Amino acid sequence: MREAVDHHDAELLLKLYDLRREEVLRRARQWFSQELRAKNLEEFNKACPPGSDANAWFRMVVTYWEMAANIVNHGLIQSEFFFESTSEFFMVWEKIKAVVPALRETRKNPHMWENLESLAAEYAKWMKKRAPGALENWRERIAAMTKKD
Repeated sequence: MREAVDHHDAELLLKLYDLRREEVLRRARQWFSQELRAKNLEEFNKACPPGSDANAWFRMVVTYWEMAANIVNHGLIQSEFFFESTSEFFMVWEKIKAVVPALRETRKNPHMWENLESLAAEYAKWMKKRAPGALENWRERIAAMTKKD
């Protein structure tokens, strides 16, 4: 983990934030957090059929956070600085982690969303040290968002 934060970190973080404000991505993020409830591949395929808005929104949200995680994982934004500014990527990982193994197998790509997975693991370690109990609370809230009505 890189220790020093500089103005380049801030510039990239602000650029990522600015991208999140784009209208379609904002709609996709809202759908993802409020509507996506897939705990296995069958539920995922029903929720996000090819050609649907839901499928496009899923891909938009997950690839956005995969890209952001890649930037952080390569040290272009200092991770603690990033963690202090957002936790949405963690929610995204928590909501998809149950279906990721099947999607990796189906798509023959064992590396799919590895950056997001590893950044979420680092965030979990960081949160456990920084605010014991907060991560479990956050996971419970994410699980509640994922429950079927």
